[in-house]
Amino acid sequence: MQRAVFAHIALHDWTHVFSPLRIRQCCLKHRVQLSSRAYSVIPPPRDEAEKALLHSMLRVDHAGEYGANRIYAGQMAVLGRSQIGPLIQEMWDQEKKHLAKFNEILAENRVRPTLLLPLWNVAGFLLGAGTALLGKEGAMACTVAVEESISEHYNSQIRALMEEDPDRYVELLKLIKEFRDDEMEHHDTGLEHDAESLPGYKLLKSAIQLGCTAAIFVSQRL
Repeated sequence: MQRAVFAHIALHDWTHVFSPLRIRQCCLKHRVQLSSRAYSVIPPPRDEAEKALLHSMLRVDHAGEYGANRIYAGQMAVLGRSQIGPLIQEMWDQEKKHLAKFNEILAENRVRPTLLLPLWNVAGFLLGAGTALLGKEGAMACTVAVEESISEHYNSQIRALMEEDPDRYVELLKLIKEFRDDEMEHHDTGLEHDAESLPGYKLLKSAIQLGCTAAIFVSQRL
């Protein structure tokens, strides 16, 4: 009986099972399964040092997008019904998407937002409204200053992640580059809409960027 079974197995045509095509398809299937990521953007930290690095990055990026949203909210409160209102709303809508994504990432990775969000809530709105009271040029000057600061900050993060391990942080790098490009687009929009024609433009820009630098520094740590 056993001999008959083994004989049947030996004589069976197995080429349809072990054909080169079927083997290749099987390997590709399992390779895809093994290479698929178990995380959306942030890889699980390998140690406490990497956890601290990623949490600090995410915390300050979230704070920056939160602050930008409050700035645009302040601008819209003053200029929402003006001719420049739709343009400000368009940029604000992009910032809302950025903030929503960082809210999602912080929740997924259990990252605590900065303790200074209540301060950025008020300060951002006042900055947006205050510069908007100077007119369209004031609002655009504020946009140029803030978006340039955020873009430079994102560029510094991109450099740090590229030096650390670009393959490991490929999804995070893709996200930051996308948001950086949006911020640069807002920056260029501000220049195109007469930001530099505001009297005292350079002084205002320097003051705003000094505040942005300070906000980045403390948001990384608190």
